[in-house]
Amino acid sequence: MKMKMIIAIVNSDDAGVVNQSLIKNGFRITKLPTQGGFLRAGNTTFLIGVEEEKVQEAIDIIHEHSKSRKQIIPTTAEMGINFFPAIPVEVMVGGATIFVLDVDRFEKV
Repeated sequence: MKMKMIIAIVNSDDAGVVNQSLIKNGFRITKLPTQGGFLRAGNTTFLIGVEEEKVQEAIDIIHEHSKSRKQIIPTTAEMGINFFPAIPVEVMVGGATIFVLDVDRFEKV
């Protein structure tokens, strides 16, 4: 039996429904609170060990419940001596980043 490790980084707004749906469909998961670098936004990283034939099913569940959306965030720009007005910028947040890795060895003790 070939095993794969899915690492899915999901926006915290979507993590609850992703978590519930994966468990409901029989996936065993480990979830870790993580933080993104660009927006320093909260994420949840899911570690999911699955048999190779179940990879697409897990990805489909994550995709179904992880939606990208636009968000306005304030930034600052220097415009002279000690003047830093907030300039709102629209960015895409949410969605998921998914990695699928080969597992050389799997043991459950």
